[in-house]
Amino acid sequence: MTRTLLTHARLIDPEAGTVAPGALLLEDGAIRAVLADPAGTEARDGAEVTDCRNAFLAPGIVDLGVKVGEPGERHKESFKTAGLAAAAGGVTTIVTRPDTSPAIDTPEVQEFIRRRANEVAPVRVLPMAALTKGREGREMTELGFLLDAGAVGFTDCDHVVTDTKVLSRALTYARSLGALVMCHPQDPGLSAGASASSGKFASLRGLPAVSPMAERMGLDRDLALVEMTGVRYHADQITTSRALPALERAKRNGFDVTAGTSMHHLTLNEMDVADYRTFFKVKPPLRSEDDRQAVIEAVRSGLIDVIGSFHTPQDEESKRLPFEAAAAGAVGLETMLPVLLRLYHSGELDLPTLFRALSLNPAKRLGLPCGRLAAGAPADLVLFDADKPFILDRFKLQSKSKNTPFDGARLQGKVLQTLVAGRSVYRSA
Repeated sequence: MTRTLLTHARLIDPEAGTVAPGALLLEDGAIRAVLADPAGTEARDGAEVTDCRNAFLAPGIVDLGVKVGEPGERHKESFKTAGLAAAAGGVTTIVTRPDTSPAIDTPEVQEFIRRRANEVAPVRVLPMAALTKGREGREMTELGFLLDAGAVGFTDCDHVVTDTKVLSRALTYARSLGALVMCHPQDPGLSAGASASSGKFASLRGLPAVSPMAERMGLDRDLALVEMTGVRYHADQITTSRALPALERAKRNGFDVTAGTSMHHLTLNEMDVADYRTFFKVKPPLRSEDDRQAVIEAVRSGLIDVIGSFHTPQDEESKRLPFEAAAAGAVGLETMLPVLLRLYHSGELDLPTLFRALSLNPAKRLGLPCGRLAAGAPADLVLFDADKPFILDRFKLQSKSKNTPFDGARLQGKVLQTLVAGRSVYRSA
């Protein structure tokens, strides 16, 4: 029986919405007790004591929607490098997307993912499976078999299912199984070929653009199908103010609906593209500053439940192209926490609210016991110094791909240690 005592920490409790001095007693991979005494005097007998030196201690991040290159694109990211990046970023659980080659659409491919991840990744890896075969939107996958094989949900990622009959049947079947379905709210006709949000900036740069209404239209369709089928639904990324009223109505009407957004849409806007910098090309494209502020307010109020990195590794050959031709996506596992701490330092989001969206809510949505600082919860934790400044060097990232828009950025906040099941998987040098 292993006992570890973490003392003199500032405990971030996203359930209670508090930050308070205290200590944690860990035993056999779980939190045994949360102690108000920062020195943990009553629990020191037989425990290995670690002094946190007044750093913040929070539930480990549960990152919903991570792209890993295995199988098919291991040169962009492997489970080993993704796991190392996650650990360095305070992410203790990564929920992987099925947009691989081949797609994760059979129990056999999913079993490969499970075994491979468990062999090499230092953090927990939970796979989502494709909703339709090959993510082609024509025929639904064997949802029941995939659930039995360990799928925590189903998504076709950014391949929007355009055939509403196919989608409604898949949602109805998922509802009968109690399965979670994650969709990408976007009208595919309007957004096809777009690489920027419509507006003055896109016009001045001559970039093919998509109206924010495409997100609203896609969400409206999805929510109508949710009303019809009663499925457990999660919108992967809400990035515009136009979509927020529809989301609010769905929640008020009692639909089983949650929504996420990305770290990039919370901290960047369309102007950051500047002179066609392709590391800033993401999907959906970066929005206006008004949209960014509206999404921050939605996270603060709880209307948007989850923040994710939407980690999408792309190699240099995919990014060193003209803006329109470059692949969309950015890595974010390792950079998400320090980047989001910009919102904490600016006073836009407090730490309990951040970790409600980073840890507690994604864990609850997936039915996981983590994401909390409570007796009995898994000892998946991140210890960090919110004030430590540094300049990000993308070549020092653990990910194989280095496509971050924050290369050279001045950031404030550094992960000191990450624990999974009470075991240290990362410690800052």
